[in-house]
Amino acid sequence: MNHLLSLILFTPLVGAAVLMFVNKRSENAIRWIANLFAMAGFLVSLPLWFYYDDTNPSWQFVERAAWIPSIGADYHLGVDGFAVLLLLLTTMMGAIAILSSWTAIKERVKEYYIFLLILQTGMIGAFVSLDFLLFFLFWEVMLVPMYFLIGIWGSDRRLYSAIKFFLYTLAGSVVMLLGILALYYNYTDPQTGQHTFDIVQFQQHGFDTSLQWWVFLAFFLGFAIKVPMFPFHTWLPDAHTDAPTAGSVILAAVLLKMGTYGFIRFSLPILPDATRAFVPMIATLSIIGIIYGALVAMAQRDWKRLVAYSSVSHMALVMLGMFALNPVGIKGSIVQQINHGISTGALFLIVGVVYERRHTRQISEYGGLSKVMPVYAAVFGVMMLSSIGLTALNGFIGEFLILQGIFTVNRMWAAVAATGIVLGAAYMLWLYQRTMFGKIENPKNENLPDLNFREVMTFVPLIILAVWIGIYPTPFLNRLNTSVDRVIARVSPQYLQQNASGTPADCGQKPAASKWQVAPCGPGQAASPATAPAGTVPADQ
Repeated sequence: MNHLLSLILFTPLVGAAVLMFVNKRSENAIRWIANLFAMAGFLVSLPLWFYYDDTNPSWQFVERAAWIPSIGADYHLGVDGFAVLLLLLTTMMGAIAILSSWTAIKERVKEYYIFLLILQTGMIGAFVSLDFLLFFLFWEVMLVPMYFLIGIWGSDRRLYSAIKFFLYTLAGSVVMLLGILALYYNYTDPQTGQHTFDIVQFQQHGFDTSLQWWVFLAFFLGFAIKVPMFPFHTWLPDAHTDAPTAGSVILAAVLLKMGTYGFIRFSLPILPDATRAFVPMIATLSIIGIIYGALVAMAQRDWKRLVAYSSVSHMALVMLGMFALNPVGIKGSIVQQINHGISTGALFLIVGVVYERRHTRQISEYGGLSKVMPVYAAVFGVMMLSSIGLTALNGFIGEFLILQGIFTVNRMWAAVAATGIVLGAAYMLWLYQRTMFGKIENPKNENLPDLNFREVMTFVPLIILAVWIGIYPTPFLNRLNTSVDRVIARVSPQYLQQNASGTPADCGQKPAASKWQVAPCGPGQAASPATAPAGTVPADQ
């Protein structure tokens, strides 16, 4: 297990290298090799689920080697529970996306799969990096393959959408790099006496408040574009609409999580003072995004564009729960990120199935599909209910925890968030009714084939996870305990005081009645200077 993360990281890259030596005319061989390496990447990541110790507050599976010693940059990898869940989501969705492309891609097949595998490497690297320069390298690696996937294999306006995606993301990345350099030049490793890019040390250091403000804004631009938050969201509907199905799946399931991952991994623990100061701004933008995304989704006539705008609303809810800055809100935010990857990734696969058969995404072109595609309609129904948060499916768990976390901070925020959830149910049910029920009025839909075995296999793991998380989320929540405690110890230490003493610190309210409840301490309150209980913050490794 000493080099497990490196094995996971470089498996898809080895697959891409192998494909470079395969004759481009051997398209079936290319497909098989790409799928084998994608599945291998998922299989080698599974030990993370079984061997991760959710009682150990330290970073786990740590690997470290000198990379560029002259500037203090190391090849430093490690994971906590949050990274483990996102890493498993990434390897699973990557394998599913590659499998879904078997018959969809017929031109430049070799280059297509090479780009997908390189993209997979970039996403994995960003989640396991504990060195800021290494993180930024993988962050930028993700940009290029997705640009080509949209620009070459996309639909009608693919060049416009690809350039828009590239420019938005690049602009945020450049500003984020300035923030990283600001931290780098304002911190010296006490052991070596030189500057360092060590994320673990940054998380344990108290930077000057004025510096935190500027760095928070730099990180905010980079991460908010990636989420995307209102008003930085305008690249997303175009990119989703024009990307190939696999590109949309990866974009929704994983790439959007890079922004929320950045906030939780970097902004909250490294910049706690600035984080508390900017809560009103983040909450306002999130509330606007929840309502705006839902209302615009209701007005869409393009099936894929509707799902894209639903992501704007769902990810805004994730951000609002995160910036409640309490354990329940942050834990719900993380769980909902996983849920969004599962449900929205499945919804884009569902659009891709009918688009491959009919080559149109217009909702008005469909109707009565349940009569000719009953298995497809059943799968769509389950994932649609998952997306709107039906009880006993995964979406309910995340939304419930987020609303509980928000409610303890501001009841008005919770009310608005609940309104967005209701609107989400409205547009998803409307979409399902328009496409699955009624008469088959378009003769082109009368003989559409139902899901084949390969297509069913792309949905099976997603349905299993949706039911599993909805009925028994404890294994997922337990893996987040130490990750959330690490963040809370920095940004809202009063909650750890409460858990240690059994009385609410700084709040003057009754203590929590159960592990799911927290004392209603708002993020606007100044955190007490007390330190976390022994063993809560992991030692630097």
